[in-house]
Amino acid sequence: MFVKVSWIAITIIVLFCVYTFAQEISQKCIGCICEAASGCNITVGCDGLVCGPFYITKQYWIDAGRPYINGRQSDNDNEDTFRSCAKDAYCAARTVENYMAKFSRDCTGNGIINCDDYVRIHRFGASGCTNTLHSVYENIYKLCIQTVGEY
Repeated sequence: MFVKVSWIAITIIVLFCVYTFAQEISQKCIGCICEAASGCNITVGCDGLVCGPFYITKQYWIDAGRPYINGRQSDNDNEDTFRSCAKDAYCAARTVENYMAKFSRDCTGNGIINCDDYVRIHRFGASGCTNTLHSVYENIYKLCIQTVGEY
């Protein structure tokens, strides 16, 4: 009897882990988030509160661990360090990776954490990711995903 109950419990735990497991964000997904944000324009600079091809805010960058251009983490949260990273395609992509690793969740309610969730987390933050994407943003994202063959 105990063995039977143990196997049932193990099966339930394994199924729960499989269905709620977050896929690590892929380079293709990061590319499509960049495409939806700015057309992946690496010369975009800063506009108001957002900077770089991913339109990253300073708070997003801080939440992602304040990456430096050279790959280290920064204890410095000054404006120049943020802007330099956000405008650098590689540092900005690492910022998105770090942010998704920290805040990944199932935003679409399908039991899977994938790029459809990551694009929403990027756009709205983890707490607002159940919001609906603007149709233009969503169409650019979906076209990119279809083109690169993410799914």
